[in-house]
Amino acid sequence: MIATVDTAQLLAWGSATLHESCPVPNALPTSLRPAWAGAAVAGRAYPVEVGPGDNLALHWAILEAGPGDVIVAHARDAVHGHWGEVMAVGALARGIAGLVIAGGVRDTKEQAALNFPVFSSSISVRGTAKRWSGVQGQPLVFGDVTVSRGDIVVADADGVVCIPQSAYGETVDSAAERVAKEAAILSALRAGSSTLDQYSLRAIDDRSAPSSPSNRGQVDGTR
Repeated sequence: MIATVDTAQLLAWGSATLHESCPVPNALPTSLRPAWAGAAVAGRAYPVEVGPGDNLALHWAILEAGPGDVIVAHARDAVHGHWGEVMAVGALARGIAGLVIAGGVRDTKEQAALNFPVFSSSISVRGTAKRWSGVQGQPLVFGDVTVSRGDIVVADADGVVCIPQSAYGETVDSAAERVAKEAAILSALRAGSSTLDQYSLRAIDDRSAPSSPSNRGQVDGTR
């Protein structure tokens, strides 16, 4: 378990920088988007498997997750309103930091007013059943990323990332170095330099194959 997590610093760096700084794949599917403009959250993951169109597992997750946790739920992208205002109020009262769900939610205006961060794969008013308590606190797979309890989740307008506990220290150190390096690059650009020179791109510009991006050098995460 990670002893301390500076969530404010993680949010200041943002999901893009933390994705580029992590030594292992950590980007959750791009279908997971903010349910309301400006939503952002960072915290320890509490995974829960949810029945598609059934939100009983989320009611249990509100009880089982700890203060500062981000509930990370998989409902197989079901287009139902699995989560809304009432559940957000219950989660806030227990100190839960936010929700990420591969599935639908509703009451987005109300959750924005509550400042409860929600990221989902859809917005839907369709109702849900309450039949299955789900699987609480066990690892879940989202695309090529496994989310385990206690991993660090950061979600903002650019996307959702999950940093494994084993990679957290290296990721934080790399992010700090990356931000410092980019600050120097931005300063040089404002002074008149070019991005080609700052990223040493002139030598890899293959003008003979303009329709073949694969011939233009490796993707290195530069902006």
